[in-house]
Amino acid sequence: MDWATLLRLPTTMLMVLAAVLALVTLVQLVAVRQRLQRGRRLAASWRALLCLTCFALTLLLAGAGYALRGYRLLGEEAPVVEIDARILSPQRWDVTLNWPDGSTRQVQLAGDQWRIEAVVLKWKLPALLAGVPPLYRLDRLSGRYDDAAQEMNAPRTVIGFGENGGFDLLDLKKQYPRWLPEVDTVYGSGAFLPLVDQGHYTVSLMRTGALVARPDEATERRIGQPLGG
Repeated sequence: MDWATLLRLPTTMLMVLAAVLALVTLVQLVAVRQRLQRGRRLAASWRALLCLTCFALTLLLAGAGYALRGYRLLGEEAPVVEIDARILSPQRWDVTLNWPDGSTRQVQLAGDQWRIEAVVLKWKLPALLAGVPPLYRLDRLSGRYDDAAQEMNAPRTVIGFGENGGFDLLDLKKQYPRWLPEVDTVYGSGAFLPLVDQGHYTVSLMRTGALVARPDEATERRIGQPLGG
C-alpha cells in the first residue's frame, strides 16, 4: 500500500484499529495477572511488554485519527470550497459555503470582500522522498473592507473552521516538536475577492500551498461593473 492510499484511510478506520488494539491490550493485561498469580514471572514479563506495546499503538492510532480530522489530501490542485454570496444590506452579506463532500455552512460577513485561509502540512525528508502527499484543512473565513480606515475601525467578522477544545497535528507539532520531526507546517497564503450580489466563487489549493480563488463568468462581469454591479 503506497502512502497516498494509506493516508486516504478514513479517521473511523484508525479509530476501529485503535479499538481492536485496546481490546488486545486488555486481553494481555488479564494474561499478565494470571501468570503472576501462577508465579510465572518471566512469562508475565513478556506479556507485560506486549501489553505496553499494544497500549502505545492504541494511543498512537487514536491520536492520529483524532488529529487528522478535517485534513484532506492535497494533489496538484485540490478543490477546497465553493462560495455563494447574497447581499443583505450595504457591506453586509449572507455567504454559503459548499464543500466537495456535499456539506454546507451558512455564515454572515461584514465588508466589501471575503478572505479565506488554509493550513497546509508538508513533509520534510525522507518522508517527502517517500512520496507522502501534503495535507490541508481550512483555517478561517473573514470579511475585508476596501478602505483601510474601515478595516481598522469597522465591525470585523471572522469565522473559524477548527473545533473548540480540539487538537490536531499543528497543535502537536507546536507542543511536541520532537514527536513529529518529519512534519513541516506551512500556512498557505490567503485568497480574497470582492463580494457581489449573487456572486459564485470557487477556491482551490495548489500543491505549493497557495490558495487560488476564481469567480465564475457572471460574477467576474459583476465585479468589473461600477460598485460591483
